[in-house]
Amino acid sequence: MEYKTIVIAEEGKQEILISREFDLPVELLFKAFEDSEIVEQWMGTKVLKLECQKYGGYQFETTDPKGNKHGFNGVIHEFIHNQKIIRTFEMENMGFGVQLEVYEFEKKTENTSKLKQQIIFQSVALRDENLKLPFKQGINWAHNRLEEIVCKLK
Repeated sequence: MEYKTIVIAEEGKQEILISREFDLPVELLFKAFEDSEIVEQWMGTKVLKLECQKYGGYQFETTDPKGNKHGFNGVIHEFIHNQKIIRTFEMENMGFGVQLEVYEFEKKTENTSKLKQQIIFQSVALRDENLKLPFKQGINWAHNRLEEIVCKLK
């Protein structure tokens, strides 16, 4: 199966680089990260808090098939509409530590855009542990879902 989302994890580095081109205008792609109703749909999670501003925060909660709740949260450090989001990310009770995430949104044409994401982990070991999960599959599933849901808003 070919993935549309490209994931690069170079040996010995603390980061993961992710990129994807979307058949969406940059404004709609960005909206998928700032509108709590849309976030809930494509991420399959409950948005408890989403403050889309510098020094804002977010808190999401998901429920696994066994009914266990898992939370993740962070602080937004930079929020430039339709261009960039810099935030921290922490999965509660998972032991992966706090990550720094940089999202860059780029307009390609009137109807296409590109998302570039950099995730920086506290250590190479923590990054490698995260990659043991079905990371590539998960991010591709999420991006496919994002595009499917947001295309309906065109």
